[in-house]
Amino acid sequence: MSRIGKKVVELASGVSASVSGQTIEVKGPKGTRSFKATDDVTITVDGQTVSVTPRGKSKRARQQWGMTRTMVANLATGVTEGFKKQLEINGVGYRATMQGNTLKLALGYSHDVNFEVPEGVTVTAPKQTEITVEGIDQQLVGQVAANIRAWRKPEPYKGKGIKYKDEYIFRKEGKKK
Repeated sequence: MSRIGKKVVELASGVSASVSGQTIEVKGPKGTRSFKATDDVTITVDGQTVSVTPRGKSKRARQQWGMTRTMVANLATGVTEGFKKQLEINGVGYRATMQGNTLKLALGYSHDVNFEVPEGVTVTAPKQTEITVEGIDQQLVGQVAANIRAWRKPEPYKGKGIKYKDEYIFRKEGKKK
């Protein structure tokens, strides 16, 4: 039995959900998101709650049960609160600035890196050493943050590079004479 799948998803006030076939659509103050579930589960909406039940006792149905419930919960969270990833830049001369829809990164290369921000995500640089990625799609927010981080991953000796705000960088000791 899926412990996650058994729980119902509570919808906040101002959020509505509708099911058509295997597609659930959630509307809220920040926007609209939808998810198409597999045929192994059944999604039902009862007022302000959404419940997911498996169709059958197969292993695949039990796997999809918990995953589908989590996806529906992420839809509800995205349209009410949204998702946010914060990045920190460490290193001498490393900095980030926003110019329109482009994030300009100075990361020690011979040129500045211009990162085009995709549709559906908001990127801000409140300080030169901080980047904030926000949006209603958790997968897209995480992917954009990972793409920005990939330009200069933190290195283990001095910790220079772009890291997540809550990330711990395992530090190594340098050479000894």
